[in-house]
Amino acid sequence: MKEIYLNTKDLKTQAKNIVAGDKVYLSGTVYTARDAAHKRFIELIEKGENLPFEIDGSAIYYAGPTPTPENMVIGSCGPTTSSRMDAYSPALLDMGLKCMIGKGERNKEVCDSIRKNNAVYLCAIGGAGALACACITSLEEIAFCDLGCESVKKLTFDNFPLICAIDSHGGNLFK
Repeated sequence: MKEIYLNTKDLKTQAKNIVAGDKVYLSGTVYTARDAAHKRFIELIEKGENLPFEIDGSAIYYAGPTPTPENMVIGSCGPTTSSRMDAYSPALLDMGLKCMIGKGERNKEVCDSIRKNNAVYLCAIGGAGALACACITSLEEIAFCDLGCESVKKLTFDNFPLICAIDSHGGNLFK
């Protein structure tokens, strides 16, 4: 196990070097999306339309931040259960998604797709959303505003602490 300080702009080249058990301090651009947004992503793909952000090389955080208190960048922003995105994740990984952040196990298809696409699944600490917001320096709502807290948001992370749970070599902390 090692500590890795990683910027999301380096995910394309560095995701394959992260192994299960590594502690990752992630900085850079990360997009929030939960199951309702993922369903819309797939609908856009099926229609041949563009996603609201460049998926190739990107990171998605499975979170729906609470409303932003006055004088803060974001409200509580803890992870949601990742398995709710399992039906959608392989298609996004095949399009170049390099990093998923959430909590809990993933199914075999997602694990296989992580390996196939040299991606990584990182886990955030559940129940610590109020602490997580201290590592988020900016927020911009970019798509599906009608989904409220589940809209797609562009966040900027600054050394957000995570643990690699599933790597591109078959390592899996859940197994």
